[in-house]
Amino acid sequence: MWKKSKVTDQTAAGQKVNAPERGQWNDKGIRKKSKVPGVMITQFEAELPEGMTTPDFSRKPIAITIQEGKSTAFKAIVVGNPKPTITWTRTNGEIVFHPDTCRQNYSEASHEHTLEFPKVAPEDADTYKCYATNDYGRAVCTAVLNVIEVGFSKAKELQKTYGDDLPDFLRKKLKKCAPKVGAQVQNEPTPEEKVWEILMNAEKKDYERICAEYGITNFRGMLKKLKQMKQEQDVDTAEDGEMVALTKEECDEMKHSLKQVGKKHDSVLYSMDVQGGTVFTADFKVPDVDFAIKLQEVKADERQDALFVCVLTAPLNEIKWFGKNALLSNGEKFEISISEDKLIHKLIVRDCLPLDAGIYAAVAGIKSCNAWLVVEADKEASSKGKKAARKNTIAGLGDDEYLLRTAKEQQEKYQKEMEERLEIAKKAQSERDAAEEATRLEAQAAKKRSAETKAAANAAAKAKKAEEGVDESASFQVGAHVDVEELSEGNEEAGQNSLFMETVEVDKVTSGDSPPRQDKVKGNDHGEETAVKQKGERCGTKEKRPKVKTVDAEDAAVGNDLGEKTAKQKSEKLGKKEIAPKVKFPDEEDPAVGNHHGEETAEQSSEKSGTKENCPKEKIGDVTDTHVESDKGDKEEEEEEVQPPAGKRVRIRQGPLIEETIIDPGVHFLIGLSDCKAIIGEEAELVCKLSSEDCEGIWYKDGGEIKSNEGMTIIKEGSYHKLKLHKVPEEFAGKYKFEADGRKTEALVVVEDPPRFDPEELKTFITPFTVKKGHKATFKISYMGREPVKVQWFLEGEELSDEANIKLETSDGYTRLLLIKLQRKDSGEVKLKLKNEFGIAEALTELIVLDKPTPPMGPVEIVEASSSAIEIKWRPPKDCGGCKIGNYILERQQVGRNTWKKVGLIGPLAKYRDLDVDHGRRYCYRIRVETEMGTSELMETEDIQAGTKAYPGPPSTPKVVSAFKDCINLSWSAPANTGGTNILGYNLEKRKKGSNLWGQVNSPEEMIRAKGFAVKDVVEGMEYEFRVAAINNSGAGEFSTPSEFVFARDPKKPPGKAIDFKVTDSSYTSLCLSWIKPKEIKGVEDEAKGYFVEIRPAENTEWNRCNSNLVTTNFFTVKNMKSMAMYWVRVIAVNDGGEGEPQELNNYILAMPPPVRPRFTDTKIKSFMVVQAGNSARLTMNFEASPWPEVKWLKDDVPVTKTVTISNAEGTSQLLIPSAERSDSGVYTIVVKNIVGQETFSIEIRVTDEPKPPGPVEMEENVPGTVTISWAPSPDEKRDDRLHYMVMKRDSSKRTWNTVADHIFNNKFTACNIMPGREYRFRVYAKNDMGSSKPTESQKWLLPIKKEKFTVNMPRSKSCNLQCPPKFLVPLKMHIAPQGYECYMSCALKGDPTPHVTWLRDNISLNTNTNYYISNTCGVCSLLILRVGSKDTGEYKVVAENPMGRAECSTKLTVRGKYLPEDISTGFGCIEENN
Repeated sequence: MWKKSKVTDQTAAGQKVNAPERGQWNDKGIRKKSKVPGVMITQFEAELPEGMTTPDFSRKPIAITIQEGKSTAFKAIVVGNPKPTITWTRTNGEIVFHPDTCRQNYSEASHEHTLEFPKVAPEDADTYKCYATNDYGRAVCTAVLNVIEVGFSKAKELQKTYGDDLPDFLRKKLKKCAPKVGAQVQNEPTPEEKVWEILMNAEKKDYERICAEYGITNFRGMLKKLKQMKQEQDVDTAEDGEMVALTKEECDEMKHSLKQVGKKHDSVLYSMDVQGGTVFTADFKVPDVDFAIKLQEVKADERQDALFVCVLTAPLNEIKWFGKNALLSNGEKFEISISEDKLIHKLIVRDCLPLDAGIYAAVAGIKSCNAWLVVEADKEASSKGKKAARKNTIAGLGDDEYLLRTAKEQQEKYQKEMEERLEIAKKAQSERDAAEEATRLEAQAAKKRSAETKAAANAAAKAKKAEEGVDESASFQVGAHVDVEELSEGNEEAGQNSLFMETVEVDKVTSGDSPPRQDKVKGNDHGEETAVKQKGERCGTKEKRPKVKTVDAEDAAVGNDLGEKTAKQKSEKLGKKEIAPKVKFPDEEDPAVGNHHGEETAEQSSEKSGTKENCPKEKIGDVTDTHVESDKGDKEEEEEEVQPPAGKRVRIRQGPLIEETIIDPGVHFLIGLSDCKAIIGEEAELVCKLSSEDCEGIWYKDGGEIKSNEGMTIIKEGSYHKLKLHKVPEEFAGKYKFEADGRKTEALVVVEDPPRFDPEELKTFITPFTVKKGHKATFKISYMGREPVKVQWFLEGEELSDEANIKLETSDGYTRLLLIKLQRKDSGEVKLKLKNEFGIAEALTELIVLDKPTPPMGPVEIVEASSSAIEIKWRPPKDCGGCKIGNYILERQQVGRNTWKKVGLIGPLAKYRDLDVDHGRRYCYRIRVETEMGTSELMETEDIQAGTKAYPGPPSTPKVVSAFKDCINLSWSAPANTGGTNILGYNLEKRKKGSNLWGQVNSPEEMIRAKGFAVKDVVEGMEYEFRVAAINNSGAGEFSTPSEFVFARDPKKPPGKAIDFKVTDSSYTSLCLSWIKPKEIKGVEDEAKGYFVEIRPAENTEWNRCNSNLVTTNFFTVKNMKSMAMYWVRVIAVNDGGEGEPQELNNYILAMPPPVRPRFTDTKIKSFMVVQAGNSARLTMNFEASPWPEVKWLKDDVPVTKTVTISNAEGTSQLLIPSAERSDSGVYTIVVKNIVGQETFSIEIRVTDEPKPPGPVEMEENVPGTVTISWAPSPDEKRDDRLHYMVMKRDSSKRTWNTVADHIFNNKFTACNIMPGREYRFRVYAKNDMGSSKPTESQKWLLPIKKEKFTVNMPRSKSCNLQCPPKFLVPLKMHIAPQGYECYMSCALKGDPTPHVTWLRDNISLNTNTNYYISNTCGVCSLLILRVGSKDTGEYKVVAENPMGRAECSTKLTVRGKYLPEDISTGFGCIEENN
């Protein structure tokens, strides 16, 4: 049941608001609309101070529809300076803030203002307003709260039934039934359908609470049925407000739909519509996630892959990738991957082309980041007109270790936050449990006190009645005897199909001397009322049953109304006719009102039995039943108790009961007919179910009654009625109706004839078809279905059409595919697809084309190559031609011979072991594949050696132990690879520097046994290098790398110290050093061969060598130094005698450049800048200074405000105004200062906007021939001192506008040279630094002119005779053409009238000869010979004739290879004749 609020002050987008225009004042301020729809802002002051703003909503509360008892909240985020205050109001009444009903909160973390309802009640439905107020304005928006009421209220039902004419006794009854203020009111049982609806929408953790709340004891049965209901419900989701069907059937009018009603915020509300009314709202949360590492710009070459990577702050299974505003998905072009921890997300753009360039974005929840993809085109390929080659590299690869490290940090942070949240949740749960336990104990204590009080009152009343002599045994008793055992037997079957397992405790009452008996059917834990299900439920016999009505001790005055509704619902479902017992309400003198739940439970059993019965009602009070006080103004009700002999007391009711009639719904449909789609020739069935098995019905088709016949059969199975249609023809389509007992249900039967195949032919068709290469294959099959049927054949997914090798034939109910000259590549899946208006049918088969196999696949793997055998393996062929491999055929050749030896067939295994080999020889093999289709091409292996010799590896590089003028001592180490045998010795070779020849040191017959040798065959002063080779049983192996060059001379002395060691230049990361070569002193210090440079940080004691190799020059640059760090530096001279003494600098060195006075490095710096209001202004200044300077920005000699962003880096400084305003105009000065000096530079920034046009233009004539133009100033003239005006003019004699004046700083201008009789128009523009405004145009200005008569003397024209005889302007030229080529002759002539042109060859006309192409275009006459032959040799002549004369022009054509005439020079000429 709905409870909707009334929207009384809606300010949503599009609503008309009776407010003054924007910028106009009313009694409270300026009214204006926000950028957020539905928000209205009132500005209190005309001009706001700098930096101050009115309040506004960046996120407004949205309408909510929610079920009663659920929790919900309105959320809003406001902005404004100063910070606004938030207030909430409602249209009807005031908001009562209480922790249990409504509370207002504010979150510092999310800056959200919330109005929370912990447990929504129907009276909370209303229109709520949210006000945001500060000193300069107020913003307001509205939101509606709709509440769905759950449960049944008898008071409301009676109010609906009787309206305002409610009887007095019912008013008093309803008044008495109202619970006392502060008293605990038990939840009314909810009907079965409502409970299932609640369970379907609840979370699993709430199942146990709901079952306990509504009395569900069969928990396992509930879960099973709930699972079945969820499986039957097919719910689709919806986005962007689209309607989404909740049912599986696709019909035109959908009853259920899902619609999105909000999307702007971090949570989205969806509402479900049922037949036009909003029913439920669900809250979908968006994950709280952000980007730890955002996307970076990627530059990729054409045909290269590009990679985008981002790292999230929390794990997310999937994020959305967008490329140029289009959603991307996994495919060949885009590859999306996610790391195992769900933190690193990657997007790879494959094969980048220039069209792929653009912005790519990643969206996670409500967070997003984007970056550019720049694709650089391959200019070389494009210039050649070719497509660039595909590249296998990936652009955008970064530091993977940094990504993994960041992801690990985020994961640890996320886990820590989850643990903290879990601890907070546990703590809150424990607090709630403690509070609930305290409440429960308090309620038990209050209940106990109330029971004691009522017991005391009872005792007092009894004593008072005893004194008055009231005979309690004279009271009469209402009711009848009830056998509880019989009731419990009938309850067993009915309880299995009921959702509620309701039990009661019944006191059996007897009259006279019989002692009363009390039986418990099943006790209720809370002492509440119980329901008795009588024996005989769901049976068709007529019997009389007593109805039991129980009254609880504490709730005697409160009637449970839900049982009536439940009974009525079940009675309507069963559809049984019965005469309901009359229900009597006690009048105002009754002491208590009975519990109605027991009444309706009894009615429930009676109505299910389907019998006519008159059952009296019995109201039995509990032993502990007491009186309940009635409201003031009502008469006291009397209650008498009878004390039976056994000591049992029975409460007796007095007074008449009010009759109430329950309407029997009669026979009705439990399951109606459903629309059916039937296929021609197949069976169909219509089924419905009645509430009674005894009822008969009639079937109709299109209004006419139908009965069983050959085509259809009518079947009745209990309460089910079926109509079976056999082999449905097209005539069976129509509307079918079933009518029974005045009730009817209808359904449409739609007969369809979709395409389909004959099962036997289809079985044959799907069998794979095998054919040999070059042969043909035929596929044919018949089909059924209503025409037209579209027939399509596919081979491996590609549609086939009529071609040279493909023939398609289709006729009525038959189709055939013929494939001619098949190749192996034509093998694949063949698909036949049939389609008509009713559906699609497909048939699949396989085509296998047999062919010769391809060669075996290499490379060949050598398993063994020993002195006695060679074993090889290879891979099978890539394509065996559709057949099994029969054998491999091998041939062998010994390297060095020309013949191949046939090994023969070796079987189907791809391996072979050859035992017929000679040690040390090399062999080559050829391998072929043999199948039933033939033999493949051969595969030839590389040379394989049998018993390969193992030579030792190279020893280590020889090391010079010592050197003298007549001997050099060397040493080396044995090779790591000895070749499997012992090393026998070594060979040593030497080579002089500059020579290419190596000479052996030891004699060839005597190898060196030791790992060292003294070389004495040296020349003093010469420089040598040495190499050595090891020898084993196989022979000498490879030589080692040569040693360093060494002089044959006595050892040298170490050099001295370097001279004049100093620093020549420095920076923050490098240091340039120089020195002079140390002096050479014979016998003491020899010449230096090179130098080592070493540095030591001031905080360390160890020296670090900067160069690993000797520096031979007298300068060196130390790099990778820490900025402003302190270092000690030294240089060491080195020669063959060792290292000399180090030379250090006198003082430490700071890693910094030499002091430099600040100066700006930009050569072209603008001193004036114009910025449009609202745009950003950016100033970048590059400078150099040492040490690093202090940078300041000033505006008009005052430091800039906080709204201006300053960014300083090494050698540059940037000033950024994000959104420029006119107040930002001024002179901005940058001051760069260090210890050496300072430098300043000023730039004027003018923030302005396009000016508004000037006012109306007026004109007047003060001086003849002039016009004075004046206009109203532009509204921007006062705010812009550089604003001026421009005047343009256009007269009636011209179509263009001409500028007559510019840079006018007043509002008047006089235009001169105004001609009478012409219409003039003027336009006035307002101009400033941003441009010009729209023009303001004047009216027409016209000075009348006196018309005078004038005459025009036209000069006489002389006739001109242009006639002339033909004349050649360009004569023919002589031509020599190769035989078989084309020849083109042309000449130009003139003449009037146009002369007639004739072409002649050897005085024979060619105009009619089709072998020559002749044309005459604008006096240019041409003749084209396509293929010149020997017959075309001769004299060609052009004759032009007209009445004025005749002209000729001739030439000669010579074909190459023919004899040339003697006089070629006279072979052409022109002749003219004039008449």
